[in-house]
Amino acid sequence: MHILINIAIILLTIAGMEALSWAIHKYLFHGPLWFIHKTHHGHSKHKWFELNDVFSILFAALSLWLMWAGHFTLDYRLWIGVGISIYGLIYFIFHDWFIHNRFKSFKTNNPYLLSIRRAHKIHHKSMEKWPSEEFGLLIASKKYGKK
Repeated sequence: MHILINIAIILLTIAGMEALSWAIHKYLFHGPLWFIHKTHHGHSKHKWFELNDVFSILFAALSLWLMWAGHFTLDYRLWIGVGISIYGLIYFIFHDWFIHNRFKSFKTNNPYLLSIRRAHKIHHKSMEKWPSEEFGLLIASKKYGKK
C-alpha cells in the first residue's frame, strides 16, 4: 500500500509542478522577475548558461533538499523531491532540448510537436513582459481550431 501512496505523491507532484510552473512563468517570470527571465527571451543563440537557468538550479536544490530530508524515514518529502526531479528532467528534455534545440539531436516530423515548438518560438519573439505569454498560445490554438 505504501508504494501506491508514494507513486501517487510522485504523480501529483509532477502534475502540481506543471500547474505551478505555468503560474510562476505567467505571473512572476513575465512580472517582477522579468529582469532575470528576459535572458531566456534573447534573440541571440543560446549560450551554455543563461541567467534564467538560475530558476532551474533553485528547483533542483529544493528537490535535493527534500529528498535528503525525507530519505531517513522514507517519508513524503522524499517522494515530493523525486516528483520535482522527474518534472525537471521532463522539462529539460522537452523545453530545453526539444523546444529550444539546445542540443541538436532531437528531430521530429510530428505536426503537433512542431506546432508546439512554433508557438513557443512565437512567444519568444517578444522581448516584452506582456503579451508574449498569450500570443504563442493564441497561434497554437488557431492552428488546431481551438478557441
